[in-house]
Amino acid sequence: MDPLLISAASGMKSTMENLDILANDIANSATAGFKADGEFYGLYEQQFPVLERQWTNFSQGALVATGNPLDLALSGDGFFALNSPAGKVYSRKGEFRLSKNNEIQTAEGYTLRNAADGGKPIQVDPSKPLEISPDGAVLQAGNSVAQIEIASIDSPSQVLSKLGNSYFAKLKPSADSNDGKADARVHQGMLEQSNVGVADAAVKLVSIMRQFEMLQKAMSAGSDMNRQAIEEVAKVG
Repeated sequence: MDPLLISAASGMKSTMENLDILANDIANSATAGFKADGEFYGLYEQQFPVLERQWTNFSQGALVATGNPLDLALSGDGFFALNSPAGKVYSRKGEFRLSKNNEIQTAEGYTLRNAADGGKPIQVDPSKPLEISPDGAVLQAGNSVAQIEIASIDSPSQVLSKLGNSYFAKLKPSADSNDGKADARVHQGMLEQSNVGVADAAVKLVSIMRQFEMLQKAMSAGSDMNRQAIEEVAKVG
């Protein structure tokens, strides 16, 4: 196959993969705690561009007040540690609710871990006001009833992989990381917003579409050149 066509096709494939990543970012620009994705490109045989892997931008999102005492946000590094059917997972989305068993959980049923009780689900009395201190202590009637487990993960972009749009898991259970208490502050009645820059994403989207159109034209031109060359050969013959 013609090298020009191969190069153009490879570029179009990478551009489409990039577009999928960007589209997911834009779709989750209003998802609390969502972290935007980027991409690493590699040049392989014959210098054809290939999307090597995605990476996640773990920068802080804006904090917005909701007034809901079960909405929690983190400022600084760290993740809420949660119990899921697949094991321990992490999230920056602090949109919680009470289960039928009065456990603090996510919409998917992942329970917030109690650092003071070996990671068991945090259970509270729904009849009493709930207060959560900046250090993650859960208080009711002036008494501490639990301690929110907030995990510190060294180099999260290298250690964690996304589970859906709101959760992360370690790439390997034994991944080298500091899974300890994070240097973070808990804000009750607030949510961390997505860190997707909508304006930047829109500009990038236009750039990707133009790049795709350029590659389409290159492929079309290459096909026309090959066709003309075949026709000329046929005439000579």
